Amino acid sequence: MSDKFIEMRDKVTKFIEKMMKDNTRLFLINLDKDKLYQTYISSMSEELNPFFRKATTHECSCCRGFIKSIGSVIAIKNCNATTIWDCDVSGTGYEDVFKTLSHYVKGQINNIEGPFISPFEKQGCHHNYEEMESKGRHMWSHFYVELKPNCWEKDEYRRNKIHGDICTDHQVFKRGLDEINIDAIDSVLDLISTNTLYKGEEYKRQLVEFKKFKKEYDKLDTKLHKDLYSWEKVVGVDPAISRIKNTSIGTLLIDISEGRDLDSAVTAYEKIVAPENYKRSKPVFTQGMLDNAKKKITELGFNDSLPRRHAQISDLTVNDILFVDRNIRKALKDGADVFDQLGKEVMKKASKFSNVEEITPEDFITKVLPNTTKLELKLENFHKNNLVSLIAPKNPDAPSMFKWGNGFTWAYSGNVTDSIKERVKAAGGNIDGVLRFSIQWNEDGHDNVDLDAHCKEPSGEEIYFGHCKKPSRSMSGGQLDVDIISPGSAVAVENIYWTNTSGLREGDYKFFVNQYSGSVKNGFRAQIEMMGEIYEFNYPKSMRPKENVAVATVHWDGSRFTIKPSLDSNRTSVTLWNLKTLDYIPVQLVCFSPNYWETAKAKVGHKHLFFMLKDCVNDENPSGIFNEFLVDELSEVRKVMEAIANKMRVDDSADQLSGVGFALDKRAEVTVKVHGATVRELKIKF
Repeated sequence: MSDKFIEMRDKVTKFIEKMMKDNTRLFLINLDKDKLYQTYISSMSEELNPFFRKATTHECSCCRGFIKSIGSVIAIKNCNATTIWDCDVSGTGYEDVFKTLSHYVKGQINNIEGPFISPFEKQGCHHNYEEMESKGRHMWSHFYVELKPNCWEKDEYRRNKIHGDICTDHQVFKRGLDEINIDAIDSVLDLISTNTLYKGEEYKRQLVEFKKFKKEYDKLDTKLHKDLYSWEKVVGVDPAISRIKNTSIGTLLIDISEGRDLDSAVTAYEKIVAPENYKRSKPVFTQGMLDNAKKKITELGFNDSLPRRHAQISDLTVNDILFVDRNIRKALKDGADVFDQLGKEVMKKASKFSNVEEITPEDFITKVLPNTTKLELKLENFHKNNLVSLIAPKNPDAPSMFKWGNGFTWAYSGNVTDSIKERVKAAGGNIDGVLRFSIQWNEDGHDNVDLDAHCKEPSGEEIYFGHCKKPSRSMSGGQLDVDIISPGSAVAVENIYWTNTSGLREGDYKFFVNQYSGSVKNGFRAQIEMMGEIYEFNYPKSMRPKENVAVATVHWDGSRFTIKPSLDSNRTSVTLWNLKTLDYIPVQLVCFSPNYWETAKAKVGHKHLFFMLKDCVNDENPSGIFNEFLVDELSEVRKVMEAIANKMRVDDSADQLSGVGFALDKRAEVTVKVHGATVRELKIKF
């Protein structure tokens, strides 16, 4: 091969090395690679490419492979594409060849396939080999370059995952840039700045960053430049920004961009993100609506009814409650004497209900409570959504705004966190479903390997990293949404979850961990959460490549979960509203929800049974006003009433009535320890 080829080749090698150094990613054009190689051969003059034996001197399998593998690679900078054929090869005689090849590749520039990720670290051949012939000795040289780590990956799964993630990011990113307008972004940012959008603050950073990209994108005047821009910018961008279109806030942005009324768009958004209790975001309303609400509230005499606080024992009368601990009876409005007298009268009439393991709420109230001198409740992890507080008016003489006539309301809430759940959440995983399987490893930074969470369902379908790659759900609705391949020195997690039980088939769900690659020295920790009940597992052992370690089998019978551990497990105690779970807590009093008290003028809405617990402290500043509770006369100003409720939240207080509550028409259970003539454990089945 001529010295001119070697000079050209060396220039190409340095040019590609600079492209890799200056760009986080290179990209690949989807074109006819055989035609690309033929263009390379046919664009040479006979003098440059003479025949040698049966082929021209440039025809060899090594260079053919190089051109077909890397010849359609481009770099993108400032919305302009650079091919490897844009290398300056002046003085080598290959100028026209490179111009032809560059023209051919750029002619297909609107068909970018995705990031360039080769399965091989080296492209071409750096060896010179000799072939002896009778008339002389011939030296052969070839195209050659060593790829940097950002351009090659030996493992097929990792290579496909990187490629798939970037292509998906680009697709969603570009659609967002095309379909979301600046006015919509500004409208949502305005709602967030005035605290009128539930969970809006969580998206503020992403919105601000996305807006910067959108402004730059809108200045571009051609479809090609916009496509190049989106490929260039998506690399290295936080997926929370590039995939914002596919989030709940993205749905709101699209609705507003398409001209949907702001109020209905926000309502649709809130249906996606609102929790399954009485919490509501601050509504969207105009000044006219506010003025009308002020007038209506004044006309009805409810100005003094708006301030709310935590209810205290001294607010309640004997008629409001079903049971009260003797140590706090004196705090009741009626005093201990009244309650003692009433208790004696009831206990004479009540029948005994001994040796019972399970009991209905009705029998518990009528047959057990009248004979009870002391009551304790076993607080479980899955009671987090049953946490409830009684709310009272600050001004006890103010008229009631509520349908049942007294001034009391209630507010449900409940949050629980732990290290694995927080890491899963931080990694973008769903931790709020009915069933969750999370794993964690590399806690000391010495297990930088790929562990995979798996679940084999009753149908035989297996949930694993393939469901994260697509992303897709199993037939039952399960999905792996966090898949970490190479954690480096960071703690790694993976997560499989089911949002609800609607798609769950009855049968066994078998959870296990697979050692995909490398060699784990210190094992892993795992966590299974079923309807709020958490089980933790520890496997502090080494794992062989491709080894499976069974964690547990969860059985779903159509109404409840049961678990059969394969590893040693612990039910993890957590703190809920100042109380440790998995232990018995003294019950201060038992009562119905205020809409079913004796003092209620109308029995409306769902009937709840509340167990107010000793030392239970709600520090979440709940709302004390909900539209579901308000009298009909306030329905026309409901938006402003929601805003008032958000503005006038209940202050923190150590003196409060908080505990757990259960709707009588919703399936649930709670275990209580009843003290009377004997001490019994009863499970109340709602």
